[in-house]
Amino acid sequence: MQDRRHETRDKVLYGGVAEINEYGSTVDCVVRNISEGGACVEFEQAASLPEEISLSIPRKGRSFLARLIWRQANKVGLAFRLMTSDTPVSDLDERLRRSEIKKRQLQRRIRELLGEG
Repeated sequence: MQDRRHETRDKVLYGGVAEINEYGSTVDCVVRNISEGGACVEFEQAASLPEEISLSIPRKGRSFLARLIWRQANKVGLAFRLMTSDTPVSDLDERLRRSEIKKRQLQRRIRELLGEG
């Protein structure tokens, strides 16, 4: 499968909760990788998911309104449409977030210079 992402995704292992309908039904999941624009999420079993879900990642204190992009067995690719913060973001958290973005940009530039991307 061709990777059409604009941002590099960081490999992670976060517990998540997907809200799958307007009635508040939730399904636990594992976030396998994440970027500013989306994530790969794995469910325990192949779930019937709508085209849009709300994904909460308690460890990061963030929630995302996301659109389903692809599905493969029990994994799905999500594109974030909107991010909300579950908890106030401290200055340190914001600086870390900006630093992670800059790191990904530098890694992408290094790959371009080495002819890998």
